[in-house]
Amino acid sequence: MSKHLTKRAEDYSKWYNELIVKADLAETSAVRGCMVIKPYGFAIWEKMQAELDRMFKETGHQNAYFPLFVPKSLFEAEEKNAEGFAKECAVVTHYRLQADPDREGKLRVDPEAKLEEELVVRPTSEAIIWNTYKGWIQSHRDLPLLINQWANVVRWEMRTRLFLRTAEFLWQEGHTAHATKNEAVFEAKQMQEVYATFAENFMAMPVVRGEKSETERFAGADATYTIEALMQDGKALQAGTSHFLGQNFAKAFDVKYTSKEGKQEYVWATSWGVSTRLIGGLIMTHSDDAGLVLPPKLAPIQVVIVPIYKGEEQLNAISEKVEVLVKEFKAQGISVKFDDRDTLRPGAKFAEYELKGVPVRIAIGNRDLENGTAEVARRDTFEKQTVEQSTIVDYVKDMLHNIQEELYNKALNYRNTHITDVNSFDEFKEVIEKKGGFVSAHWDGTAETEEKIKELTKATIRCIPNDVKEEEGVCVFSGKLSSRKVLFAKAY
Repeated sequence: MSKHLTKRAEDYSKWYNELIVKADLAETSAVRGCMVIKPYGFAIWEKMQAELDRMFKETGHQNAYFPLFVPKSLFEAEEKNAEGFAKECAVVTHYRLQADPDREGKLRVDPEAKLEEELVVRPTSEAIIWNTYKGWIQSHRDLPLLINQWANVVRWEMRTRLFLRTAEFLWQEGHTAHATKNEAVFEAKQMQEVYATFAENFMAMPVVRGEKSETERFAGADATYTIEALMQDGKALQAGTSHFLGQNFAKAFDVKYTSKEGKQEYVWATSWGVSTRLIGGLIMTHSDDAGLVLPPKLAPIQVVIVPIYKGEEQLNAISEKVEVLVKEFKAQGISVKFDDRDTLRPGAKFAEYELKGVPVRIAIGNRDLENGTAEVARRDTFEKQTVEQSTIVDYVKDMLHNIQEELYNKALNYRNTHITDVNSFDEFKEVIEKKGGFVSAHWDGTAETEEKIKELTKATIRCIPNDVKEEEGVCVFSGKLSSRKVLFAKAY
């Protein structure tokens, strides 16, 4: 397969799809709308998972696992949630296949094997979890209940794109129960901050922290807190959400606790999640026309060492030196690969690791052995430097830290220069069409205006930023009074 990629400026969507396949991250599968995540792509997810899991546990959460199937009656119990996800649900109606008498070697659904109650394949797990919590929570001593699960979910999307929107995807979903409203709101906001910290510190992806408008809220939530990132093509990506669910699910599933005063009270709830769409966000925040650019903290391979040699004798001498370096890198917690394959020339290996976004590449040849040096190249800027082998481990360690920092700063600069204040609808349309990015504009707070703007420009309210200041103005569309600006953008 040719490694040549479509240029981002020519066709951003095509570039994205090609890059995922050619960099060996994922591919489409035999199941419509579903993907196969390949080992290299899954290694990135594992690193994300490990860091997030650590952060969840540091904030007091425990992992559990709940069933994939949700009885339809349970799914319907919280009406807003059920209505919100109804169009995306896959439903199991039968439990057995049988030989088809009319078609030899073929199977058909056994009409006698109809389920007594249909099962929804979970699009989200609130229903099955809150039905379970009813048996777990009796007293104020059982609260707070702080549970997370790592799982797959199914949302029968009609238009799919690898990582960003697939019929089945991997995610984590936290579901917590609290004695008071204040505790639950604190939890939902705390998890928003956990997600933001992860995005910025590990993904090197700056995000806007904010609250969703009522129209854009999670179905069944009283408030949805979000982190919104900006991709290189000027479109926004919802990177993680945390929901204050009020007492909606507690009332739907009759989950009560006895307070210290001996009263029966409904508990307060949250749910929160991020998914494999973060890998799509990672790709579109940093990568370039040569391939992936990965922040060192999430790169499966942080350093690759490529030998340049003629004959087995030179390779053996280089390998002996590299063996020592590999141990030194690993002792510093740096993941390193020595690529001594004899089936590819060095140039082909360089191209492969550029495509795969390995942050640092080291080349060592016969002359380097004699001089005690090596060539160090960084993926993000393509800069090369000749470095003494005696100092190379510390040099590369500093370089990895620098790459992580610079990737964040570059993305932050792009994001900050693509937040545009507008005061008229003509300005609004022009920025959305020509410049892209976030548009900061007054909004009158009505769903009607929000819907009309979406209809005319395809831009939606991404969030009401947490740090937005109260300022009197008029709605950019309706001309009605407004007390603050919100962020609009076209989004994935």
